Amino acid sequence: MTFLKKTLAAALVASTATFAIPAASAWADGHSKTIVQTASETDALSTLTAAVTAAGLVETLNGDGPFTVFAPTNDAFGKLPEGTVDTLVKPENKDTLTGILTYHVVSGKVMAADVVKLINDNDGKAMVKTVNGAELALSLDGDNVIITDAKGGTATVATADLEQSNGVVHVIDTVLMPM
Repeated sequence: MTFLKKTLAAALVASTATFAIPAASAWADGHSKTIVQTASETDALSTLTAAVTAAGLVETLNGDGPFTVFAPTNDAFGKLPEGTVDTLVKPENKDTLTGILTYHVVSGKVMAADVVKLINDNDGKAMVKTVNGAELALSLDGDNVIITDAKGGTATVATADLEQSNGVVHVIDTVLMPM
C-alpha cells in the first residue's frame, strides 16, 4: 500500500459519526455506479454535483480511477460566505473551482481503516497530497477524523467508506480550501 493510501485510510476509520444521507439507497448499489453517478442521485450532494459539472470534472470523476473523494454536503457549501458558490460556478472562475474541487480528491481507493492506522503510525497527524498538488492534514479527535486544510479550516468526516465502482466517498461537513 502506498504512503498516500496508508495516510488517508488510517484517518477515516476513526470516524464513527453518523450522517443522514438522503436517498441512501443510491449508495447501497454503489459498486455498480461511479462516484458522480451516485452523488447526482443524492439530494444532500446536489451542490457538489453542480460544482463538479461547472468545473468540467464529470468525465474525469466518472473515469476508472480509483479515487477517494471527500464530499462536502449542501450544508457544507452553505457555510461559505453568501454568494461564494454562485460566483465559483461562473465560467470565468472555472480554474478556481477546479482547484477547490480537486483539493477534495486523492488518487487511489483509501478506506477508513487504513487512514486511522496511518494517523496512529505517524504520532497522531498524517499529511496527504491531493489531486491538485496541495496537502491536507489528517488527525483524530476522539473517534472523529478531522481534516485540516491549507487555510487552517477543519472538516469532520461524517460518513466514511461509501464504496463506488471507481473509488470511495467520505462525506464531510465543511468545504476544504486549498488557498
